[in-house]
Amino acid sequence: MSALLLRLAGPLAAFGTSAAFHDRDTAPHPTRSALIGMFANCAGREPHHALDPFTDLPGRPRYQDLGFLIRIDRPGTPHTDLHTVGGGHPRDKQLRTSGGPQRPQTQSTLVSHRHYLADPVFTVAVTGPTPLLQTIASHLRHPRNAPYLGRRTCVPTEPLVLATAIPDPMNELTRRTPLSLARPPRPHTTTVNVDFIHEDPPPDPTTAIDHYELCDQPVDFTPGRRRYHPRTVWRTRIPLPTALYAGPNPLTTLADYMHPEQP
Repeated sequence: MSALLLRLAGPLAAFGTSAAFHDRDTAPHPTRSALIGMFANCAGREPHHALDPFTDLPGRPRYQDLGFLIRIDRPGTPHTDLHTVGGGHPRDKQLRTSGGPQRPQTQSTLVSHRHYLADPVFTVAVTGPTPLLQTIASHLRHPRNAPYLGRRTCVPTEPLVLATAIPDPMNELTRRTPLSLARPPRPHTTTVNVDFIHEDPPPDPTTAIDHYELCDQPVDFTPGRRRYHPRTVWRTRIPLPTALYAGPNPLTTLADYMHPEQP
């Protein structure tokens, strides 16, 4: 087992957990379904084959074999966008009720509330079989379809892949990986508190501040048959060295981290 390190950042992100009808929510951090969905999309897999085993790799690994550790560098600002659905179409193409008949013309336009995170940054350690991680990294660097942060309109900024073959992801995230904060650390401080999302109970229970259930373990991505299983995640708060702060324009710091051998 090794780890692939990703940086998920962009103007907008949306990681739905219970989106239905005209209210589309977002979790406060990337979900398993959003991450696996991005990997499958970049691989060019059709939804009904997205979760199939990789028969060309040793052990026939699957995306479900992956583990995720998420560092919340910048949680983003909650943002709600209003969309209209059904308006402006000919009568025969306007919205219908759940029973099938068309809605009355005075009710043929619905307002859709779509929730986003504005300007978030998440650093994600993906663990799993090395051949699968290498394949995912290749797909993310040379995608067949564009990657997105939960919804197709949410395009990530570069860099997306920070590092590969990381032997100790927790140590990497707490000791070495540059930190993109919403604001600089306070003067004369040596640490800054940063939240992490774990898939297993944290090794140090004193750092745990919350745990909750998410229904985001994908079982089937086929449209009309999408299914997800619930799981529990744990949130911890860990003091990290302020020296990890990448500055207000972090690209140079990130480039130095990704290519330390270059002068």
